[in-house]
Amino acid sequence: MSLIEKIDKRRLPQHVAIIMDGNGRWAKARGEDRSTGHREGVVSVRKVVEAATEIGLKYLTVYTFSTENWNRPDEEVRALMSLLVAAIHRETPDLMKNNIRLNAIGNLSRLDDEVRQTLENCIAQTSVNQGTNLILALSYSSRWEIVQAAAKLSADVKAGKIEPSDIDEQVFADYLTTRGIPDPDLLIRTGGEKRVSNFLLWQLSYAELYFTDIYWPDFRADELYEAILYYQNRERRFGKTSEQIN
Repeated sequence: MSLIEKIDKRRLPQHVAIIMDGNGRWAKARGEDRSTGHREGVVSVRKVVEAATEIGLKYLTVYTFSTENWNRPDEEVRALMSLLVAAIHRETPDLMKNNIRLNAIGNLSRLDDEVRQTLENCIAQTSVNQGTNLILALSYSSRWEIVQAAAKLSADVKAGKIEPSDIDEQVFADYLTTRGIPDPDLLIRTGGEKRVSNFLLWQLSYAELYFTDIYWPDFRADELYEAILYYQNRERRFGKTSEQIN
């Protein structure tokens, strides 16, 4: 029986988030430039999105570029941005064909004009699609997101749009960049590291965490299905006892 046949499609995670780690180390192990790893990592994104679509996954968020990544060498940042533009141009027809809706979260104002315009065009074009929601976390960090949310919320309190006593978890969540997107049920991190690296800190509160030593360029459909099978074998209690769940 194949891995996809083992998956119970009635118990899929609604939202899977992925920290795509290991492109550079994958390339170094092969004596290649880091950019080679990033190019192969784009292939993995395509394969994983196809796999997610095949099983009917509703939301998939990939950590594409963090705010900390701006501190990398200028040459690598330029190469990553160029690769992003090319990938969006190339993949837009397939996104349309496969009914995939693209979105993005993060401090997009830091992107250069070409990247931002290409991204916005693809988001607009795919907005009619009703299948898998592919969300790119670009120029994103969770601390930045939470600070921005707090600033916007405090401004609305000052303007009299909301009373402090009305603020609860749901109200605060509505000020995050992920407003309207369900929290991830499963976080996958490739590359062997076991940390969340400033990614969706608020939203991952109850997510199952899956870490693998596989570098991102080697992570494809079967690796995604392995992670989902791991998720389906977990007991998600949300503070309750096993007896209450069962």
